[in-house]
Amino acid sequence: MSVQRLLAIMGKEFVQIRRDPPSLVIVFLMPVVMLLLFGYAVNTDVDHIALAVYDQDNSQASRQLAVDLIKTGYFDLVSRAGSDAEVKALLDSGKAQAVLVIPAGYARSLHRAETATAQLLVDGSDPLVARTALSTAETVSLASSRKMQLLALKRKGLALPQGPAVELRARAWYNPELESLKFNIPGLIGLIMQNITIMLTAFALVRERERGTLEQLMVTPIKGAELMIGKLIPYVLIAFLDMGLALGLGTFWFKVPVAGSTLLLLGLTLLFLLFALGMGMFFSTVARTQMQAMQMTMLFVLPSVLLSGFIFPRSSMPPVIRYLGNLIPLTYFLAILRGIMLKGVGIEYLWPDVWPLIAFGLGIILLASWRFRKQLG
Repeated sequence: MSVQRLLAIMGKEFVQIRRDPPSLVIVFLMPVVMLLLFGYAVNTDVDHIALAVYDQDNSQASRQLAVDLIKTGYFDLVSRAGSDAEVKALLDSGKAQAVLVIPAGYARSLHRAETATAQLLVDGSDPLVARTALSTAETVSLASSRKMQLLALKRKGLALPQGPAVELRARAWYNPELESLKFNIPGLIGLIMQNITIMLTAFALVRERERGTLEQLMVTPIKGAELMIGKLIPYVLIAFLDMGLALGLGTFWFKVPVAGSTLLLLGLTLLFLLFALGMGMFFSTVARTQMQAMQMTMLFVLPSVLLSGFIFPRSSMPPVIRYLGNLIPLTYFLAILRGIMLKGVGIEYLWPDVWPLIAFGLGIILLASWRFRKQLG
């Protein structure tokens, strides 16, 4: 081995790296970004569960039960319901992940040393959050009610009974068995749709440029918009075929049926695919080689996995990291997928997630079109 030739090759490689600024940025930026994201976002501890309270008793004892739940730090009070319809709407819309229902007569039962009954309704579409909510609520309700019962009986000079003071009847909606599979399959479908679509289109212009055929297309009468649309349509069809395959596997193999409207799901999937196609096309206008296109795709995909709620509950992330997740379209598409597939909700509950998809899709398509026309010009 010649040391001189080895040093020459190493010098040449450093020159090549210096002449490739996008790859240089990714090489140094990716470790920092990934370290920060993993350090803050990867958190399996569940807290800050959105809690609503439907207090039909409206007594000191019922209010104390809600306060004790919130004091644990696992729950954040987001709303107070006034009817069964409001309870359903809060869970359907996702505004509340759990609803504490305290019936009338709760305090009277405690004061009589009887077993009082309360109910915790939990959104079971996220089993990790549901299990934490149920176990925490059961522990807190027992301690809180025993404390209130002890105070009431002491005033009367009576002994504290041995039986439980409160019987909390917990029930999980949408995913009664709390199966992680039913939570993961919709997320996997969204992630697969994003990754495949972006990767397919990211190589479109780069491949043309590397083969020298892009210059040949520029001298033909074909307009830039025609060329771009003509390249995108086949990928739309391929993406819908992949969507059908993924839904089929999820429904028939993993037994996760679509509880809501399949047509609505496909229509909203098209909105997300338009964004993914536009993002892939934008990458292809920036990258000069297929390797650069792959690096850009991976740099986009990894934060999507971590910050979108695909695996880790977004409610447990620090506020800054959670806000960064709002800039990722997959965050909204996962909420749509889980809302339609698991909850069976309609468009009236999905609008908060639909309009960001429309905005992201239009924005990235306009940006990609501008870059594309600039290159052709």
